[in-house]
Amino acid sequence: MSEETKKTEEQVAATEVQETAIPAVDPKQFLADFNWHKYEQGIEAVDEEKLQHFEKALEGTVGFVNERDVIEGTVIRITDRDAIIDINSKSEGVISLNEFRYNQGLKEGDTVEVLVDKREDSSGQLVLSHKKARVIKAWERVNNAHETGEVVNGFVKCRTRGGMIVDVFGIEAFLPGSQIDVKPIRDYDQYVEKTMEFKVVKINHEFKNVVVSHKALIEADIELQKKEIIGQLEKGQVLEGIVKNITSYGVFVDLGGVDGLVHITDLSWSRINHPNEVVELDQKLNVVILDFDDNKSRIQLGLKQLSAHPWEALNDTLKVGDKVTGDVVVIADYGAFVEVEQGVEGLIHVSEMSWSTHLRSAQDFVKVGDKVEAQVLTLDRDDRKMSLGIKQLHPDPWTDIT
Repeated sequence: MSEETKKTEEQVAATEVQETAIPAVDPKQFLADFNWHKYEQGIEAVDEEKLQHFEKALEGTVGFVNERDVIEGTVIRITDRDAIIDINSKSEGVISLNEFRYNQGLKEGDTVEVLVDKREDSSGQLVLSHKKARVIKAWERVNNAHETGEVVNGFVKCRTRGGMIVDVFGIEAFLPGSQIDVKPIRDYDQYVEKTMEFKVVKINHEFKNVVVSHKALIEADIELQKKEIIGQLEKGQVLEGIVKNITSYGVFVDLGGVDGLVHITDLSWSRINHPNEVVELDQKLNVVILDFDDNKSRIQLGLKQLSAHPWEALNDTLKVGDKVTGDVVVIADYGAFVEVEQGVEGLIHVSEMSWSTHLRSAQDFVKVGDKVEAQVLTLDRDDRKMSLGIKQLHPDPWTDIT
């Protein structure tokens, strides 16, 4: 092959490469020359490869946005029905004012979040949505709060079956009745239309359900208070508490995160049948710490110990042989206990009830609630014991026989 022939073939090959190479696309020129009407009507086919090159050429340029992007835009004009939003693209977007009903103070110059629904609709208009952007951002914030344990504010909208509906970032979340407070709730309506703090405890992404809890925050605070209180507990310490629960055997008192029990026998110096005779739910009262276990998880409290023992206030002039009047408070087979003063009881043994030698049960002589008169037979102020007798108020019939 001659040198001249070789050069000719190389020139032909270079020409073919130039003809097959795709020229660089100028986005502005492409838009200026492109017939959008024919393309939308399917009249003029467009080389897909050229379109791809065009898309790549647009990327990174000012004003290029992707559909489904959530970006910030500026309100440049407000009409009677719409807000015109500039996102620094080739055209502005129009959003109905209905999507801004929560923001009655919307004005020109405000920055708002919008979702790019479509870069262009059939008429070439940029389609934006503020409502959809808020929903997406709201779910992002809710998911983040769930993952990080962040405390969120929510507005209690209304009651529903089993709990309440709470608005969190524009999303309706469910607040179970059991997650409102650590205490039983008697009036749910007191929480309606209130803004409260919550913790997102559960998200069901399939059904788009969110569950929040206010109780979780209270429990966290209580746990901190509990550690602080337990570390300072001492026997004989007097604390203020609130009656949390009343049972037949005693009263549970909330000491600010730690519960203690006042046994029924430590409520009053007098005998009582039920704790509700002395206290009521939610009542504030002072109690004294009587005892607690090694872990301080069981705390025994006392209420009556804060007042003087009734025996200490017993009349100094009372002596053996004096007559007293009182109410029968307890009956046993061997006798009856009579309360002669509040908290001061004396025992009438069944043998001291009648001169009869045919001794029977005390129930044959008196019943609970009877008011009786008796004579003081013995009196021991140190041991706080008193014995009484009824028959001593009447002459001994056997003396007449002798």
